[in-house]
Amino acid sequence: MKGLFIDGFAGGGGASTGIAQAIGREVDIAVNHSETAIAIHKANHPGTEHHCQDIRSIWPRSATKGRPVAGAWFSPDCKEFSKAKGGPVKDRSIRALCWEVVHWIEEVEPDVAYLENVEEFEYAAPLDRNGVPIEAMKGKDFQKFVRMIRRLGYRVDWKKLRACDFGTPTSRLRLYMVMRRDKKKIVWPKPTHAAANDNRVINGELLPFRTAAECIDWEIP
Repeated sequence: MKGLFIDGFAGGGGASTGIAQAIGREVDIAVNHSETAIAIHKANHPGTEHHCQDIRSIWPRSATKGRPVAGAWFSPDCKEFSKAKGGPVKDRSIRALCWEVVHWIEEVEPDVAYLENVEEFEYAAPLDRNGVPIEAMKGKDFQKFVRMIRRLGYRVDWKKLRACDFGTPTSRLRLYMVMRRDKKKIVWPKPTHAAANDNRVINGELLPFRTAAECIDWEIP
């Protein structure tokens, strides 16, 4: 893949590992505000250029030094969208991080960009003065987000997928969005795994779900 690949909310490097497996090399630029996360990311991806700062404080074109960008992955903080948190939104600035995705795409114009978030992101709505999403406007913020990306010349599609269906031992449902301006078709992967009692597994068409136990070194006390 020619051009830079950016991990916009890099964390400890899980997404960057997946990207490296997909494109055959490390991501070029990783951004995260946490010193701990960046330290872990550096250990896992020493060849990547790291920016330990709030993504809102970075001028995208300065970070890329004007170089062409082939791809960019964004997993903005999801806790203020997730139903798991309960109650009203506590930090509007965290909820607003998703709009940095639009800013980066507008600035560096990647050929293809990806967004990953909780499934509730699709139903994002404006907040009332108490920080509660307005039910009558359910999904309006998400629709605005999609419109803004499309106005930048991108084709946009999204799906809710479970990683366990593709060989990773986690059953969490997540929303994935693909944004392309390279005139190539958006293609979604086909499931490779299913439950052990699924007929497709019994017939040998798919593999059985992997388990968390496979990831644990049981020799460690």
